[in-house]
Amino acid sequence: MITIERVAWEDPRAVALRAAMDDDMHARYGVGDGTEDPARAAERERALHVDPETVVAAILAVDERGEAVGHIAVRWLGDELELKRLIVLAAARGQGAATALLAESEAVGREVGAHRLVLQTGDKQPEAVALYDKTGWRRIPIYSAAYARTMPFSICFDKHLD
Repeated sequence: MITIERVAWEDPRAVALRAAMDDDMHARYGVGDGTEDPARAAERERALHVDPETVVAAILAVDERGEAVGHIAVRWLGDELELKRLIVLAAARGQGAATALLAESEAVGREVGAHRLVLQTGDKQPEAVALYDKTGWRRIPIYSAAYARTMPFSICFDKHLD
């Protein structure tokens, strides 16, 4: 049984899950190994950085033992509402955590009056792409110039909340 909790961005469980996601993304995409142009790496880091002041909600998926097994954040990106940092620990996949996190994110969007949500993932995250396809997200062009410049492998989605 998965339950959902809205927490502060700084919640230690959320911080730990985001760190686990960083490790996974570095392994998948090979970034941070010192071979990339430092200017490009810095631009990508700026593009991926989440300013806590823009976060509308940080959300955790918690299992029956009370362990946080998933995370997602909803933030303002200009006048768009963007989902960031979706992770579900490998041991908890297939239990509905990701779907529950997405549903709660949609609820947050409706609460703040958003008409759509956007998100960015990458070509080395096939399980994420499959999840978004399965849950009614629509593929769209890369919506951030910084993403397009520094992560041309991006796959972007939106979902209308109306």
